Amino acid sequence: MDDVWLVDFYAPWCGYCKKLEPIWHEVGAELKSSGSPVRVGKMDATAYSGIASEYGVRGYPTIKLLKGDLAYNYKGQRTKDDIIEFANRVAGPAVRSLPSRQMFDHVLKRHDVLFVYVGGESPLKEKYIDVASELIVYTYFFSASEDVLPESVTLPELPAVVVFKDGSFFTYDQYEDGSLSSWVNRERFQGYLQIDGFTLYELGETGAADRHGNTSLLRQELTSRYLRVATEYRGHFNRDFQFGHMDGNDYINSLIMSEVQVPSVIVLNTSNEQYFLPQEPVNTLEQLVGFINSVLDGSAQAHGGDGIFQRMKRVAYDARSTVMSVFRSSPLLGCFLFGLPLGVISLMCYGMCTAESDDGADDMELMKRDAFTHNALLCPPHPQQLCGGFSPSC
Repeated sequence: MDDVWLVDFYAPWCGYCKKLEPIWHEVGAELKSSGSPVRVGKMDATAYSGIASEYGVRGYPTIKLLKGDLAYNYKGQRTKDDIIEFANRVAGPAVRSLPSRQMFDHVLKRHDVLFVYVGGESPLKEKYIDVASELIVYTYFFSASEDVLPESVTLPELPAVVVFKDGSFFTYDQYEDGSLSSWVNRERFQGYLQIDGFTLYELGETGAADRHGNTSLLRQELTSRYLRVATEYRGHFNRDFQFGHMDGNDYINSLIMSEVQVPSVIVLNTSNEQYFLPQEPVNTLEQLVGFINSVLDGSAQAHGGDGIFQRMKRVAYDARSTVMSVFRSSPLLGCFLFGLPLGVISLMCYGMCTAESDDGADDMELMKRDAFTHNALLCPPHPQQLCGGFSPSC
C-alpha cells in the first residue's frame, strides 16, 4: 500500500495482451532506469479472479495505476510513451505548484492545454483539488500565484481557475459554466482537433448529461473555415460542440453504417449515436454556422441513433463487415469457414426433402395395395376359381 504500482491485468489467451507484452517490458525498463517511484508489474486476472474483480477488471488487458487506496484506470493508447506519461502524471501530486514565471513558461510550452488555479486557500481550491484527483488520468493540474502569470493575463477576480489553450486563456465562471468538473472535462480538449477513433471515444467519455459531445468532420479544404468558427463563435458553440477534422472516411463510414463523400461536414452526437448531414453544400462561413445552428435548435434532420432497429442494423453490419474482411484478407480461409457450414446445411436440407419424398412414395404404394385387397374381397367366389380360372365379374 505504500508503493505506487502500474499493473497490467491480463489473460494468457488474450491476443491484445500478448501484443502489449513487449511494450510493457519497455515501460518497466524505462521507468526503472529513470528513477521513477512507479513499480511495474502484471497479474494473470484469470488465475487471481478475486483480486481482478475487486479492482473492477472487466476486460483484457486492463492497465491500472494503484496509489494508496485509489486505483486509476488507464484509457489511453497502448504505446510506451503514452503509458509512461500517464504513470508519471498520476503518480505525482494531483496539483503541482508553479513557483516562478520561468517555470510557468516552460510548462506552457510543453502542454497544449494547461489548467491553473490562481489564488490562496478557498472553497474553490478544495473543489479544484477534488476535480484534479478525479481527472488527472486525462491531464495535468497546476497552481500558481498571480505574479507568476504573464502580464498579459488579467483576471477579473481571485481566486480563479484558468485554462490556457489555443493561444489564449479562459476563466471558469461557476454561474455560467456549471460544475467545475464538467467545465474541466469540456475544456481539456483543444478548440480544434485531429480526430481519430480514440479521440471520439474520449469525447464520448466526457459525459452526455453535461454536453452533447458533438464532433464535426471535414477535410483540408474546410480547415480554415472551421478554425474561424471554432475561434470566433467559441462563446456560442463551445458548450455543445467540439470541432476537428478526420483524414479519410473509412472510420466514419463504419461508425454511421453509411458512406459519406470526402470532403464532407458531419455532426456526430456521441451520447446517442445520432448524426447530422447538411441538406445543401456548405461553401461559406455563413452556411456552416447556419448548419450548426440548425443542429443546435433541433431543426436539422437526425439520422442513426441507438434504438432497437439501429442495434439490429449494427449487428448485421458488423457481421457483414467481418465476413468481407475475412474474404479480402484470405479468400481460401473465407471459403472454408463459410462454405463448409453452408455445404453441410445444404446436404441436410436435401436429405430432409428426399426423405419426405420417399415416405410419400411408400404411402402411395401402400394405398394401392389396400385398394386392391379391398376390391378382391368384394368379388364373389366362382367355381372356376377352384380350377385356376377367374370370374368375369372380377
